[in-house]
Amino acid sequence: MLVNVRDLDLRLIRVFLAIVDANGISAAQERLGISQSTISTQLATLEVRLGFKLCERGRTGFRLTAKGERFTNLARRLLSNLSEFAVETQHLEKKLIGQLNVGLIGHLSRSDSWRLSQVVARFRKRDEAVRLNFYIHSPDQQEEMLLYGRLHLAIGYFLRRTQNLRYTTLLSEKQVAYCGRGHALFEQAGKVEVNDAINYSWVSRGYTPPKAHLQVPQQNIRATANNMEAVAILVMSGEHLGYLPQEVGEEYVQQGLMRALNPAQMHYDVTLHTVVNRVTEHDDEALQAFQQDLKAVFSLPQSEPYLL
Repeated sequence: MLVNVRDLDLRLIRVFLAIVDANGISAAQERLGISQSTISTQLATLEVRLGFKLCERGRTGFRLTAKGERFTNLARRLLSNLSEFAVETQHLEKKLIGQLNVGLIGHLSRSDSWRLSQVVARFRKRDEAVRLNFYIHSPDQQEEMLLYGRLHLAIGYFLRRTQNLRYTTLLSEKQVAYCGRGHALFEQAGKVEVNDAINYSWVSRGYTPPKAHLQVPQQNIRATANNMEAVAILVMSGEHLGYLPQEVGEEYVQQGLMRALNPAQMHYDVTLHTVVNRVTEHDDEALQAFQQDLKAVFSLPQSEPYLL
């Protein structure tokens, strides 16, 4: 029974995984650079240490036992964790370590995406060894993940205020209603009246839209989408009307794929915020550094008060 893992055990485990990857002992010879008899001996030694058989080998070929399959998964996880441990240990001298989970709403304009990339570039110039993880989620999901510690920072539209979360204004964005080529309103786009537009099928966001969003009858909300790309696809189908950030929508307009319905009447401005968990934010130096870089790139006052 393998109770304490020693250096010898790790070597034997690596030999075993090489056998599994090569699908047999003889095929593993070239990869390991040792004789077939030595490999067989080491495999047998590992099985004795474990107290069970890992594989069937012989004339019928190589096949893992049920316990061998389970052990293979555990062994891969062990070696992966050891590698990650080694990397983390090498970087302990860095000022900022760990990981930073950032949530995005999924439809930043090209210019805002560029600015966010500059935040990352600025952060990477610090004395750090932080793993950055970016996720796309709806505002409701982001808030829940922040509260449960699965996100460190989120960027998006947040129409409500949740206790224990801190909201900071990041930027303002103009949303405009569009139709796709082939839609019944495409030829008269630019001067479509509100009373006409609400009678057609619309795509709505999967979360509560701002009050300034056109009030479309519920029966005419025929599709929902949580990110910009999905909204654009539905609008381009010519079957749905929908709102997109103006900077994004105009790219499709220039390609002849969309037209704005009536920018003067069917538009609204929304504010994007950064959100953090106010209970835990001060314990995370990497998060604080990333927030400083956000404020610097987006030209926000470093002392800007947080909104409750």
